[in-house]
Amino acid sequence: MAKRTKTEPVEERHDDIYISPPVQRAVVLLRHIAEGDQVTNMSRTARELGINRTTLLRLLHTLEAERFIEPRPEGQGWRIGLGLIGLAAQSFFSEDLVQISVPVLTRLADTLRLSAHLGVLDNLEVVYLVRRVPNHVYASNIRVGSRLPAHAANMGRIILAHMPPDRIDRLFSGTLLRRVTPHTAVTLTQLHTQLASDRAAGLAWSDGNFEAGISSVAAPIFDATDAPVAALNVSGHAADFAGAVRRTLISDNMKTAAIEISQRLGWRGTQLPVAGAAPAKTARRRARETA
Repeated sequence: MAKRTKTEPVEERHDDIYISPPVQRAVVLLRHIAEGDQVTNMSRTARELGINRTTLLRLLHTLEAERFIEPRPEGQGWRIGLGLIGLAAQSFFSEDLVQISVPVLTRLADTLRLSAHLGVLDNLEVVYLVRRVPNHVYASNIRVGSRLPAHAANMGRIILAHMPPDRIDRLFSGTLLRRVTPHTAVTLTQLHTQLASDRAAGLAWSDGNFEAGISSVAAPIFDATDAPVAALNVSGHAADFAGAVRRTLISDNMKTAAIEISQRLGWRGTQLPVAGAAPAKTARRRARETA
């Protein structure tokens, strides 16, 4: 099949009654942007795609609302958004993510004698994909498939902490942040403050933040695009986290586990990024941000 050039208008297939022309136009626009058109000239892009400017404008706003595209950093034009990248990552790598994570989490649970989990962000919730528990008195009651509010659970917090602040604003716009405990952020201002603290620490700690008497800590997992696609955490009784030496041991093991999983997903980093640590960015990400 001959490849369509950028100057050829979109040909909508009418031979299949089940094809939706609006969806088809959105897919073609996404492909057009991915091929390098930043849509800085609306008239030209509309002409090349064979649609009118009003339709193009609606498609752009809809795709932005769904995070499939995002404004370029310099404010001119559009680029593929992390929403689409994350969706593709979950589709292509979800099986790999679970398979890679299981032995790492099993080792983490046995080493620290804490319950270990893996979760991904789904809109405003974090979904648990893996659970490994040690032979210990305490084992978390979280089950695979459980959903917790991302703003209150530390796996959700550490993923959100590595997303742009304006995307957080859009994600939680018009949403009532439910209070789980007195520690829960219930306003966007409080949430941004908490996420900044998590990002600065490189880990999201919780001491009774979600359940009284239970402590936990979460670390981010990145894929080959440097996107935060998942998180892991360990949890246990507050006494299991007591003391500086014990916290350092937990912290070191968490970072090692998160880096191992991330690197197996294609991430090129060597240390978890923290606030102000520009060197943690990979060369690929720096090139993309300056492109």
